[in-house]
Amino acid sequence: MKAFKYLSPESVETAISFYGEHSETAKYMAGGTDIIVKLKEGWMEPDYLISLKKIEEMNKLKKNRATNELSIGALVTHATLEKSLMIQNDYPIIYDAVSNIGSLQIRNVGTIGGNLINAVPSADGAIPLIALDGVALLHGPDGERSCPVKDLFVAPYQTILKPGEILKKITIPPQAPRTGSCYTKFGRRAAMELPLIGIGVLLTLNSDYKTCIKARICLGVAAPNPMRACDAEDFLVEKQITEEILNEAGNMAADQSKVRDSIRGKAWHRKEMIRVHVRRMGLKCLELITNR
Repeated sequence: MKAFKYLSPESVETAISFYGEHSETAKYMAGGTDIIVKLKEGWMEPDYLISLKKIEEMNKLKKNRATNELSIGALVTHATLEKSLMIQNDYPIIYDAVSNIGSLQIRNVGTIGGNLINAVPSADGAIPLIALDGVALLHGPDGERSCPVKDLFVAPYQTILKPGEILKKITIPPQAPRTGSCYTKFGRRAAMELPLIGIGVLLTLNSDYKTCIKARICLGVAAPNPMRACDAEDFLVEKQITEEILNEAGNMAADQSKVRDSIRGKAWHRKEMIRVHVRRMGLKCLELITNR
């Protein structure tokens, strides 16, 4: 591993200033679970490593009780989200996803921001934030800007972040009443496995507890980037949700996906998993809404 200088700023502004001083020879680091591997394997050879760990404003998880808006700092760890009773009760789709990331040791240090910025098609953390209409706040040399989490990804391992920009936090808008959300990942084994497919579903029902007024169907490992099956979502809106309707939405989501063969799984198998699990997750959403 190439030697590098380690910088530890205590503010976003200082981190950006350090990056500006050292330009393309510097890299940011959050939890380090991905970047340390790249350093050891020689895939990345920065002269300066800028750790963001001491930036307190990026390590806050809070809900505005006046607006019900949720703010997740980019440095919040998967374990923090997993253990939060607020997340478990109010945002089960986030809990489902982060509790399945890696091992306990990885979740203790890995961050939600790092999971997003790494931009792998199998990123578990991206799916719930897309389903919840999350908005990413970015800060760079030119100031702050926002974008929906769904628009953060350009290609595998590529995001819209400009040189020197930092993902500061993700904001989740207030969730409507009678909303249920859940996530599942399907792999070849249960422990520390990248998903063959990841599926998140969110449903909001009308006051009749039957008619869908909002739907989100989000897929991981189904395209080069995490994606929404918008055709299937539109199909569900204004319909009374039944198992048959959810089955049809699963078929539409599978057809809209861009799955491919890989050494880990075949495209046809991934499509079948989408068909099955969209229905199952939709039914689980109905159960969550009924039991609230």
